[in-house]
Amino acid sequence: MKSQSVCQHRSGSDESIGVCVATISDTRTLETDVGGSLTMDLAEQAGHQVIRREIIPDEPDAMRALLLECQQQANVQVVLMTGGTGISNRDQTYETVTALFTREIPGYGELFRFLSFQEIGSASILSRATAGLIHELLVITMPGSPAAVQLAMQQIVIPELGHLIREATK
Repeated sequence: MKSQSVCQHRSGSDESIGVCVATISDTRTLETDVGGSLTMDLAEQAGHQVIRREIIPDEPDAMRALLLECQQQANVQVVLMTGGTGISNRDQTYETVTALFTREIPGYGELFRFLSFQEIGSASILSRATAGLIHELLVITMPGSPAAVQLAMQQIVIPELGHLIREATK
């Protein structure tokens, strides 16, 4: 049970958030991007507005350009990125986004891997899901698999998104 002070701290965090959903993939299309579609659907079901939906290659320059555009776009408050969080040579999401963070939110990745461990066991260590701020723009990364997206969105992102945005803009 949540303490009264936690509930009070979170109060007023139910407003609609402007979201960019970005899939990092060299092979996905809008028709085959199940993880990105699920991210978008879950954000909208929670009352948030998807402002942008992008599929970009796993290339640092493309990711940086998208994040810097979103940072300048006043109606986008969070970028939810799927894909590219593994450890293969092609997975460059972690290095790219963390280099841009002005503040990291380490608890997100820690909690994601803990919850993931409960579902898939020790393979959860392969995820480099991370979150942080680029000034006031919140960036949250997650693996591209639908199961990982569902876990992250339903158990972490959706319950805390308004709270995170409110704190980031204080």
